[in-house]
Amino acid sequence: MTPALTAETPEPTRPKVIFFDVNETLLDLETMRESVGKALGGKDELLPLWFSTMLHYSLVDTVTERYHHFGDIGVAALMMVAKNNDIELTEEEAREAIVTPLRSLPAHPDVKEGLKSIKEQGFRIISFTNSSNKGVKTQFENAGLIEFFDERLSIEDEKIYKPALASYEWALKQAGVKPEEAMMVAAHGWDIAGVKAAGMTGVFVTRPGKTTYPLAIPANKEVATITELAEWLKTLK
Repeated sequence: MTPALTAETPEPTRPKVIFFDVNETLLDLETMRESVGKALGGKDELLPLWFSTMLHYSLVDTVTERYHHFGDIGVAALMMVAKNNDIELTEEEAREAIVTPLRSLPAHPDVKEGLKSIKEQGFRIISFTNSSNKGVKTQFENAGLIEFFDERLSIEDEKIYKPALASYEWALKQAGVKPEEAMMVAAHGWDIAGVKAAGMTGVFVTRPGKTTYPLAIPANKEVATITELAEWLKTLK
C-alpha cells in the first residue's frame, strides 16, 4: 500500500527522466543463491546477509572518504560473512562465486514488458547503480535490456556510493535535471530513503523480501512490478 501523501511526498507529476536501480529492482538475484550458497557451505540463506554487508561497507568507504570497486567490496563482504560463520573461503573462491553469476542475472519477468511500455510513452530512462560501468553494460547485454536505456550511470565515475545524497546530486547533474523533475525506481528501502532526501520522486518496487525504511520520507508510490509502474505513469500529467 502506498503511504499517505505528505508535504514531503507530494502528488507526483510526469518526470523528465526516470532513473532505475539495477540489481534486484530489474535483475533477479535468485540465481546467485546457488553459487554464493555453495561458497558459504550450502547456507544459501546467508545471501541477504552478504548483500547487506556489501552495502554496509560501501557506505563505510563513502563516509571515510575512501573508494574500492563495488565488486571488490562484494568479495570482501562474502569473506567476512564466511569467517563470521566459521566457513573456510579464499578470496579466489569468493570472487568466482560472485562475478560469473552476477554478470548473467536474468531480468525479472515483468521488466522487459514494463520498460518497453515506459519507453513507448516517451520517457527518458537512465540506469543508476553502485555497480561498475563495465559490469552493468555486461549485465544489460546478457539480460537483453540495453535497448531500453538512454544512458547508464555508475557511481564508479563519482566514487560516492548510494544512498549518499551527493551521489543523487551527481546523477541529477549528469542528466541535466532538477530533483523535482526526476523520478527514481528502486527495490531497496535504503535507496528510496536517499532518493526522497535528495528531493526526487521515489517509487518503491515491492520485490519479495523487500520493504521500505519506516523512518525515511515515504515513497511517492509503491508498485509490485515494472508493468504496474508503466500503467501508473500513464496517469501522470
